[in-house]
Amino acid sequence: MDTLLMKEEQGDIVYEKAGSILRKGGLVAFPTETVYGLGGNALDHTAAEKIYAAKGRPSDNPLIVHICNEEMMEPLVSVIHPKARKLMDVFWPGPLTLIFPKTDKVPYETTGGLDTVAIRFPSHECARKIIASANVPIAAPSANVSGRPSPTIAQHVIEDMNGRIDMIVDGGNVGIGVESTIVDVSGETPMILRPGFVTKQMIEQIVGEVLVDAAVTKKVSETVHPKAPGMKYRHYAPKAPLTIVSGKEKAVANKILDMVKEKQEEKQKVGIICTTETKLFYLKEQKQAYAPIIKVIGSKQDSKAIAHNLYSILREFDNENVSMILSEDVSIGLLKEAIENRLMKAAGHNIIHV
Repeated sequence: MDTLLMKEEQGDIVYEKAGSILRKGGLVAFPTETVYGLGGNALDHTAAEKIYAAKGRPSDNPLIVHICNEEMMEPLVSVIHPKARKLMDVFWPGPLTLIFPKTDKVPYETTGGLDTVAIRFPSHECARKIIASANVPIAAPSANVSGRPSPTIAQHVIEDMNGRIDMIVDGGNVGIGVESTIVDVSGETPMILRPGFVTKQMIEQIVGEVLVDAAVTKKVSETVHPKAPGMKYRHYAPKAPLTIVSGKEKAVANKILDMVKEKQEEKQKVGIICTTETKLFYLKEQKQAYAPIIKVIGSKQDSKAIAHNLYSILREFDNENVSMILSEDVSIGLLKEAIENRLMKAAGHNIIHV
């Protein structure tokens, strides 16, 4: 398959072409405010199957349905709880996905076999224009091969999806860099299934008590049927094994340096993820044979920057020929839960406490 690449700046012709492909059952990757999405007609079971095939994604892993106005949601959802309506009023359009009981209009291929459907109303102008042009709700997981770090620039999408899908829309670098918060509002008490830019504290301010699914921080059993993307399967992972080292700053640095030296003796390179504040700990190793590759993810004072840079750095290491990646525990600040969730899943919950 030849994949068409167009830039958002080309204007209306991009939206018209993307909309036409989507209406006909094809697949289009496009930017959102969170990460790049891989879109197909959410009401077409064949298009949903194409998404799973292009990504190599397990078919029981639900897809998120994207809309460009709330009216588009009405035929898809059977019940809207008052608390869900409050969250919609405050956070839509934006990086919040809500899970509702579905209608028969939504095929089970889109929902991963579940009787619920995940809905998101993105704030990104390009995404909304493409959905409006297609004039159908769009199922759109992240536009990467399943298990890899999600794409935050079009080049990431090209690396994973070129030749697998019909079109890629290049909208530059995304703003947030981690996927939307997912909240199950199909019951009485909202439950967070995946943390994101909209935090638990923000949600509690609107609806009161909010639960958090155990899968946010713990490994899920193979027998569990996931209610949302990112709950069960290996996600966000670079090619080299990733280990998180957590503890006090100096102890973490010393542990990472010890592990680097072991690999140097084996004539292997290691990647290090650190912060602006801790980079100096590792620079002395730069003059050694098989020196580690150090990547600064951001400042401890700026969790938004850390979240934004995480996937890009993980993908950069894929091209660095490192045998392993060691990351400081950079889950801090306002987006602590979202960063921790993505980093732990990328590491396969492999963490060392010092």
